[in-house]
Amino acid sequence: MNRQQLREHLLRQRERLSAAERERAAADLGDRLLALPELQHAETVGSYHSIRAELPTHALNLELAQNHRLALPVLHPVVPGHLLFLRQHERTIWSANRFGIGEPALRCPDIIPLQQIQILLVPLVGFDTMGNRLGMGGGYYDRTLASWRKGKYPGLLPIGLAYDLQRADAIPCAAWDVPLPMVITPAKVWDFRP
Repeated sequence: MNRQQLREHLLRQRERLSAAERERAAADLGDRLLALPELQHAETVGSYHSIRAELPTHALNLELAQNHRLALPVLHPVVPGHLLFLRQHERTIWSANRFGIGEPALRCPDIIPLQQIQILLVPLVGFDTMGNRLGMGGGYYDRTLASWRKGKYPGLLPIGLAYDLQRADAIPCAAWDVPLPMVITPAKVWDFRP
């Protein structure tokens, strides 16, 4: 399968899960994430709001916000195709971006630079056992993490969140794709670091 065929196949698989199966998977994955030693030392965690049939992150974000500074992505207003991360707090005002995804209203005091995030949770459509990630095709996370891949943010650990059924035998890669050092599923922590 090419990238688009694989993306469509994995999206169909994900959409077949019931709401109860999604919530159970999110709870199991959350337990694995919260037990990670790396998370115990993280002050700031970047996450995202799940959409459609993505693994639900709402309860996990609430849990993370209790012990960490939580940052959520917005479409970068100045650098097209990139993400900017904003601190979520009780005064956060939400609005839908051009894709219909809820994001915090842009306020300069809430901006958290990528170098201040220790763990960044990343959505994905598929992954393989080499850490290669298949996203929705917009390239936002690949562009945002390109500097991390070159070693610019050594204190950052990107972690993909996925259902077990999102693992593929092999993800066809492009030169701009940024592999993940870790993916967590309900059944396993996949650590691809050397």
